[in-house]
Amino acid sequence: MASLDELRERRAFECRLTPDRALGSLDEAEAFLLDRGLLTRTADCALPSLFEACHEEPYAPASPGFGQWPRTKFPWFGELGARGYLVLGVHRGKNLLVTGEVAALLDPVCRAELERLGDDPLLRHLAEAGPSELEDLQLELGLKPKELKSLRYPLERCGAVVSRSIVYEEPHRHTSVLSRWDQVVPESSEGGFEDLVVAGVRAAIVAPEEELRQWFSWRWYWDDDLVERLVAEGRLVRPEPGWVATA
Repeated sequence: MASLDELRERRAFECRLTPDRALGSLDEAEAFLLDRGLLTRTADCALPSLFEACHEEPYAPASPGFGQWPRTKFPWFGELGARGYLVLGVHRGKNLLVTGEVAALLDPVCRAELERLGDDPLLRHLAEAGPSELEDLQLELGLKPKELKSLRYPLERCGAVVSRSIVYEEPHRHTSVLSRWDQVVPESSEGGFEDLVVAGVRAAIVAPEEELRQWFSWRWYWDDDLVERLVAEGRLVRPEPGWVATA
């Protein structure tokens, strides 16, 4: 087993945490995503972050929030989504870019959420109408923008609904298309929450054990024995107490 220091050194390289490993192009960013499997937008945990790997000065240094995004590379997150990678709200409501392989691990969980929330009016409407733009949903459901947002947020957070951003040029406007998970991923796959946790640790290289429960939205899938079970099964290892890595 590698030592914690060795794993941290590997993490710095693989997750591009040093300026000499800065992403230089959108193609490099895509390769980074394919290598790690999942990327957060901004750095907020041990999971690899696209913006952290850019190592670019912020757009507006004196401003919080969006102003701290990379000055020229901030569109890359959305542009990777436009290349066909799913952008999901399952990182506790924050956006997460995932590859097809990680989407397959997510599939059983998201389908279970569709079943659990089957009576939701937005889910029922999308099942009948198909993927729909926000403006159409507001009109068809008789909702104001804030009312639609309050309906969609918990569904996106648990993976039952997927949002895809689109831009129209004439006239220029930005909007989103909402889809049910089973409309975006029509073929079911094997996987599940434990597989997703292992994929997250693999992406991070090494992570604080106590942090794992905070990565994803589905608190009801977490139990205090989960990490111990994955270690006993040989899927995770502890290089030192309180830290985990993949075997």
